[in-house]
Amino acid sequence: MEAAAATTGRRRPAWLTGLAPLFLLAAAIGLFVLLDAPGLDRNGVPVEELAVERTVMRPGEIELHVTNDGPDPVAVRQVIVNDGFAGFTQTESEIGRLGRARVDVRYPWVEGEAYEIVLLTSTGATIAHSIEAAAETPSAGIGFFGLMALIGIYVGVIPVAIGMLWLPWVRSVDRRWIRFLLAFTLGLLAFLGVDALLEGTEIAGLGAEAFGGAALVWLGAAGAYLALAGVDAWLASRKPERGPGAASSAGARAAFLVALGIGLHNLGEGLAIGSAYAVGSLALGAALIVGFALHNTTEGLAIVAPVADSDEEGGRRLARLAGLGLLAGAPAILGTWIGASAFNPSLAALLFGFGAGAIAQVIVQIAPSLRDAGGRLLSPLVATGMVTGLLLMYVTGLLISL
Repeated sequence: MEAAAATTGRRRPAWLTGLAPLFLLAAAIGLFVLLDAPGLDRNGVPVEELAVERTVMRPGEIELHVTNDGPDPVAVRQVIVNDGFAGFTQTESEIGRLGRARVDVRYPWVEGEAYEIVLLTSTGATIAHSIEAAAETPSAGIGFFGLMALIGIYVGVIPVAIGMLWLPWVRSVDRRWIRFLLAFTLGLLAFLGVDALLEGTEIAGLGAEAFGGAALVWLGAAGAYLALAGVDAWLASRKPERGPGAASSAGARAAFLVALGIGLHNLGEGLAIGSAYAVGSLALGAALIVGFALHNTTEGLAIVAPVADSDEEGGRRLARLAGLGLLAGAPAILGTWIGASAFNPSLAALLFGFGAGAIAQVIVQIAPSLRDAGGRLLSPLVATGMVTGLLLMYVTGLLISL
């Protein structure tokens, strides 16, 4: 009997047995599609939906990039601009499920004016898209990407670097105030996390429904949270948890996670800035730069607070801090490039979710270090620090207007 069982095991590998149901499922679905869903006839008119993901303005032309986020194919037959029919061309006569197309509308638009564009489908359904203030879309070139990089440096790199200059002061204060600053960091991060969720959800509703809408934000958040948990566990396994360098190692790990979480948030922030610039709705004024500087400078303080007790040598510590500053601030540059040249609501929603999930994981990592001598997590000092961080981010956030 044992010999027969062994022979049977050699003839039928275990992995093949596990794949058999999948093969049967694939065959059943293929047959169902091949026979055109027998017995299931359409009840009612087709459901036609289009999402306008990007608008490109050129002299005498409005270019719409659309995605079919409905269950049925869509055929655009007429384009109406401000209650008048307009000539147009399109790359696809019929847009299938999750398909993309470009609709080029010939219209003598005027800069600064508002326009309401309606796409009329073959079944009489209408898809409306609004342009609040028309402005020519800048062409992508060296000068364009240079300007976007400069904006990213102004709103991301420089403010974070300035905030990190608080390190000498942080290292000189009493240990109780270190807990206050860590609590302040948590308040700041909590604000950024909620802000990322709200912005991601708002963007998801503007054209990301085809790929899940707001679910993309939560998918990104869950993915980033789990990924950072894995990164933290890996970093912890590489460093000794006991001995003279244990506290320094834990602080460096926390600072790295804080910088990574802030960097992911600033990536989404850069996306918003770049996309706003691309459609001409970004006011490149001193007030905007000052607002971002005040808002993001506190992020630098959040990075250095966990390493206040570090005993690293000066050169090594400086190199580490420079790396953390770039990790937190430089993604704003990449975000402006992506947002201004190839903005996609689905990608933006996912990235904002990444930022929120990363920040949530950082909060979980830092929270245990807030306990006082009595083991309390929310002591009066800690609660005051968290509220201060929330209020400061809220007030400085009021200075930013895209």
